[in-house]
Amino acid sequence: MIKDLIKKTRSYRRFHQEVEIELETLRELVDLARLSAAAGNLQPLKYMLSNDPESNGKIFQHLAWAGYLKDWPGPSEGERPAAYVIVLGDTGIAKSFGCDHGIACQNMLLGAVEKGLGGCIIGSINREKLRRDLEIPEHLEILLVVALGKPKETVVLETVSGDGDIKYWRDSDGIHHVPKRKLEDIIVG
Repeated sequence: MIKDLIKKTRSYRRFHQEVEIELETLRELVDLARLSAAAGNLQPLKYMLSNDPESNGKIFQHLAWAGYLKDWPGPSEGERPAAYVIVLGDTGIAKSFGCDHGIACQNMLLGAVEKGLGGCIIGSINREKLRRDLEIPEHLEILLVVALGKPKETVVLETVSGDGDIKYWRDSDGIHHVPKRKLEDIIVG
């Protein structure tokens, strides 16, 4: 059922780095993104794939991880993503990208979970340094990075507590807790 797949599609930030993701798997995930809805059907998104350690290292150093976990700088060596998809907007096709890249990324993550993988959509990127290190042409705007791998952490959904705190957190066992608002709290009228 789709609801079960959505509940399993979390923001995973620690992975079994040694579990490789084949280029063909990345292509299959991008194909799911390709099939996504696009404003005006312009389809301005392009994708850069990475599954080799050298390129992955270049990408990793330009990402920020888990803003609410102030004392955690991101996954350590051995827990880093095995692959990345960099989502780019072709400014030769469109000047703005609306929510196309969000829809595309969600489709990729749903496909990843279906394959026993997981990922994290990252928007906190040092875009200029990433552009320089990967030689990304200027007409391609760096929109998001999707980190992918076999999850090495458990993510638990729970109801937002009475104080309304929505910040995710990790307990002493490393379990990642994600508070979600109740359905009746988000439907208006």
